[in-house]
Amino acid sequence: MRKILYAMAVAVLLLACAKEKIPVQDFGVQTASLTVKTGDSVRFTFSGNPDNLVFYSGEPGHNYEFRNRASAPNDLQIDFRTLVQYGMIRANLQVLVSNDFNGKADTNSVKAATWTDLTDRATFSTGGDQTPSGVLSLKEFTRPEADSALIYVAFRYTDYKKPQGQNRWVVRTFAANNVSEDGVITPLAVMSTAGWIKIDFHNPAFVWSVTSAQLLMPAAGATADDNEDWVISKGFNPWYILRDKGVVLKNISTEIREYSYVYTKPGTYKVVFEGSAVRYNGERRTTREISLTVTP
Repeated sequence: MRKILYAMAVAVLLLACAKEKIPVQDFGVQTASLTVKTGDSVRFTFSGNPDNLVFYSGEPGHNYEFRNRASAPNDLQIDFRTLVQYGMIRANLQVLVSNDFNGKADTNSVKAATWTDLTDRATFSTGGDQTPSGVLSLKEFTRPEADSALIYVAFRYTDYKKPQGQNRWVVRTFAANNVSEDGVITPLAVMSTAGWIKIDFHNPAFVWSVTSAQLLMPAAGATADDNEDWVISKGFNPWYILRDKGVVLKNISTEIREYSYVYTKPGTYKVVFEGSAVRYNGERRTTREISLTVTP
């Protein structure tokens, strides 16, 4: 009998829980003015008490409508810094890109891929250290999203046997970023995370040295044979973008009556506050929107 009563009690409890209603997130947001100057503080005041409250400013990276966006037609941009030393200084380092390289570290794979030489778009060291390349846009190598391909970046070193010896090249820094049309910057890699692979074509005695800090091609003496070596990054997805995020203002255990924010650039912003209640059996969300004009 006790077992039967216990089972009935559990059943009643489960039925009661199943019937628990998720509360409607009814709240209001007001501000003293819909126009504010750059650098001034905007104060939002709240009525009601939603379980959770999140603020989306409407600035790049903080747009409510892009909170679930995971891809966009970005501009993949790279930049790097170089140093060349020793021997007769010559332009013997190239930067190239490919969107059909298979990612394998062998000469046949490199030869089979289509490579575009972007060397004339970059600035390379002529003896000075930390020479900035400038920003190189790779947007033209992006395919339609349905047929998107990874984009690989390569540095190709070539030199030949000569009395002055062969040059030493160092790629000091490297960065790859996706930049969306609305100005969101999504970091893809720096030197230590670019996944470099080395491929030797000629003269295995002198090859790229890859560390988390730099890429280095050592100098060779006057008797060294002709040399060709590649170092290639991992493939970068030009469509990848970070999801836009909001600022969490409160959770179910806290209260908030006002919130202040400062806009640093003029424009018209769609400000969104999202109130939500999340339970084991579902959730409810409510939004309140304000069109805010920020003047210089």
